[in-house]
Formats: sequence, C-alpha cells, structure tokens
Amino acid sequence: MRGPEANERLTASTAVALLVLLAVEGVTIVFLRPLLSVHMFVGVLLIPPVALKLASVGWRFVRYYRGDPAYRSAGPPWLPMRLLAPLLVASTAAVFATGVTLLFLGRAHSGFVLGLHKASFVVWLVVATPHILTYVWRIPRLALRGRRLALYGVVLTTVLVGLALALETMPFEERWLG
Repeated sequence: MRGPEANERLTASTAVALLVLLAVEGVTIVFLRPLLSVHMFVGVLLIPPVALKLASVGWRFVRYYRGDPAYRSAGPPWLPMRLLAPLLVASTAAVFATGVTLLFLGRAHSGFVLGLHKASFVVWLVVATPHILTYVWRIPRLALRGRRLALYGVVLTTVLVGLALALETMPFEERWLG
C-alpha cells in the first residue's frame, strides 16, 4: 500500500505512540518536583516520534499542494486544522527546543529559557487540544486496519531511537537534580 492511505495510517500509528507518551508526560507535569527526571527522560524520548509525525504530515502537505493526484483526491484536512497547523508546528518546535536547551543549561542558568518553555507549552496545549480531539476518533480505525507490521516497525524504531537518546542524555539531568 502506498500514497495517502499509507501516509494516513503511518500518521495514526505514530499518534498512538505519542498519545501514550504524552499521557505519561502529562502526569509528570502535574507532579513535576518528584517526577522531574521522568519528565526530562520522556521529553527527550518523544523527540523522534514527534519528528516522525511532523514528517508524515509534512509529506502529505507537500504532496497535496504540489498537485499529486492521489493526495488531491483524498482532499485537504479540515480547514480549522489547516489554520491551526502552523501554530501547532511552531509551538511543538518551541517546546522541544526550549526543553532540550534547559536540559543542557541546568537549573542554575535556566531563568529566561524556563519561562519560554512554560509559555510555549501553554500555547502548544491550547492548539494541540483541538487537534487531538478532532483526530483521536480516527486513530483506532486507521492504526489497526490491514497489514500494519511495517508501520508499527517504523513507529517502534522511532520510539527505540528516542529511548537511546533519552538514555544518552540522562547525565545532563544531574544539572537539575543534583
């Protein structure tokens, strides 16, 4: 299977992993002090799956707007979601860029960047909520349909790369915990 259907299934399969990881990250936000190391670990682990999701939707965007007949016949995303997309992508990039920067800066030098991280998260939450609520109902149908081993393999690979990245950056957590 190729084209928009495969792309949509990859996007949905990636969303499954993201929803699980974001739920864990959400719990760490509620209990940040005792779960700060988990928050940082999961935040880094999220980077490759988020990159895969951005690449998948970016691919659809490019194919649709360059006039690919299969993608044109599948139609564009719902207009409100297309209008929110730039802000969702920008706020996602800001949350991760400031989070990684904070990891490397450490608590002692975090002031301004920590403020940016919190502000970008608030913007991300406001924009991501309608995005998630709009598409979450489609995930089971798309992620569980038909042959999916290759799609799951791609998603699992990004999670494993994220795990390796998170393990490699654990020493930097000491700048916050020590």
